Amino acid sequence: MNTPTQSQSSDSGGNGVTAVTILFYLFAGAFFLYLFRYYMTGFGGPTLVAVTLVPVTFIIFCLGEMRDRGLYPKLGRTANRIICGVYILICLVCSIYLTKEFTDIRMVRAGMWNRTDLTIGGLMFLLVMEYARKRHPPLFVINLILIAYTVYGYIVPGMFWHPGLSWTRVVTAMSVEMTTGVFSHLSQLALTLIGSFILLLSLLRAFGCVESIINAASQLATKSTRALPQAAVLGSIGVAAISGSGAANAATTGSATIPSMIGSGLPRAKAAAIETAASLGGQMMPPIMGITAFIMAEFLGTSYWEVVARGYAPALVYYVGVSLSVYIISVRFQTGRPDFTVSRLTPFDKINLVVYCVVIMGLIFFMGVLRQPAMIAALRIFIAAAIAVTVIFVILTYRAHAGWHGKALAAPYQRFVEQFATVTADLTLLLATLSILTGVFVITGIPTKVGFLLMEAAGLHIAAMALVAFLFAAMVGTGLPPAPTYILTALVIAPPMIKAGVDPWVVHFYAFFLAVWGELTPPTSVVAAVTAKIADASFMATLFHALKICVGLFILMAGVFANPELVLSPGLAQLAAIAILTVGTVGIVFSMNANFTPNRSVDVPFRILLAVLSFVVLFHPGTATTIGAIVPITASAIYWFIKCRDKEARPLATGGK
Repeated sequence: MNTPTQSQSSDSGGNGVTAVTILFYLFAGAFFLYLFRYYMTGFGGPTLVAVTLVPVTFIIFCLGEMRDRGLYPKLGRTANRIICGVYILICLVCSIYLTKEFTDIRMVRAGMWNRTDLTIGGLMFLLVMEYARKRHPPLFVINLILIAYTVYGYIVPGMFWHPGLSWTRVVTAMSVEMTTGVFSHLSQLALTLIGSFILLLSLLRAFGCVESIINAASQLATKSTRALPQAAVLGSIGVAAISGSGAANAATTGSATIPSMIGSGLPRAKAAAIETAASLGGQMMPPIMGITAFIMAEFLGTSYWEVVARGYAPALVYYVGVSLSVYIISVRFQTGRPDFTVSRLTPFDKINLVVYCVVIMGLIFFMGVLRQPAMIAALRIFIAAAIAVTVIFVILTYRAHAGWHGKALAAPYQRFVEQFATVTADLTLLLATLSILTGVFVITGIPTKVGFLLMEAAGLHIAAMALVAFLFAAMVGTGLPPAPTYILTALVIAPPMIKAGVDPWVVHFYAFFLAVWGELTPPTSVVAAVTAKIADASFMATLFHALKICVGLFILMAGVFANPELVLSPGLAQLAAIAILTVGTVGIVFSMNANFTPNRSVDVPFRILLAVLSFVVLFHPGTATTIGAIVPITASAIYWFIKCRDKEARPLATGGK
């Protein structure tokens, strides 16, 4: 919770309230109220919510751009205002018309839509494509290519030939059919289930919970030099539960931790790589899991909680590997104390941390113990948290200002509405863009044809199919964020892999790991770009070191096939799989990063042997052999830690003499 004296102006450039700002908050407030009513009542159903609000999300996007640099910065202010006004008018017409004609479009005129239906639907389709062009150019290009393929498939030779569809069919499939295209399940998911969680997380962010988590993690840095890099890891774990975004983690925690790590002796590229690896785990960390958990639940036809209950296990394995890699690096490079000071946690920080913990535990209780639907659980926690933070904030603000202070009281709620509207609108438009892509996939049969190639690979071995899937995801992930990478990968690999006998949970978590890996694939890793810029380090050097620290992610990709219990069913079997993958990850991390003796002729063969034993633990089916390999790995880790403690104690003993 921010101090009562803190307030942030949301006006563009701090030049006072403008007409654009007023419009932005009017639409953002209406957007919040409409969705809050839906969360409370379920009024109209998710499809009606989508046709009503997808146009509104584009209005919020436009006004947000106008408050920043303008929709088209190369054009003048007047031209931008005219274009924005036209966009707003089109979106309002689309929203009103589609809402008014909703029943007729879906039932009475289904398959026989009139010209007005097609015009309104086509306009909304084009506006979503314009959003993709501005925010996600690779996705825009892919959609254009796939749409061209949909219409002109008859000129494509070989197995991907098809007779081609009309432009009218493309427009209807992308808009008024509502089972595919911009109003389909993905857009509905963004506005309903995911939106209810964004509501809760926006509340935490608005009251400064992210800053409090970073402050709490920074306290660890004051304990010892080598604890400082762990602050990046712990801070990312906490922030990940709120943001679910690798780039957001890197920007928030990295701005505090990277300069401190550099000041304590870590090379710039390694400091950036540590934050990259820690932030990347934000995509894997429950309860948000980078929104992929929501989409996975939709694909599998199960509850969101079932995905989260399994998702904590891979996240735990990953963060153990990252934390250990970071510690080994800090032992090697850190020589001095951090060149920074950390202020004590304020009462506001402590209140925020308590609220944060209560929110996370409350979600687990409502969804896991009471088995309530995820949206209902999120809404109840939101209402309780909103009441609690409001009461506390009002009391503290009143005391700080010795009376009522309207601007200070309004500031966090202003941030809340802005945060909720902008994040939900951006996510909805992204998923609407992906709905265009998935719609084209469905009506052209691309997954079936690619699935045939994967089935051919499966004729060799399931590992061949997994390798083909890995290459496909790496190619897609080079240009796309994790969520679209997961959707594309799952659409392509799930049917053939499941047909080949792989459990659906294994397939979808494998696709999930591939999507997270896509966030790190050279040369377009946004997370590495952010951290490298903060550290003023080489992007490629940062990426190379981050790949070594993130080795646990690659172990999870293979380990989920060798130890499927990791994601099949939460319980004792899952704990055994966690233990096996954790020990294997520890062994691989030590073999890659640790030095056991200065004599390289001994050290290198020993580390190779350690890697071999780790692979035995990870992939050998025999219990006795696995246990036999775990023992020397554990002994090696203990020996290394004892050796490090002796090295630390020796200078102290010498100085004492």
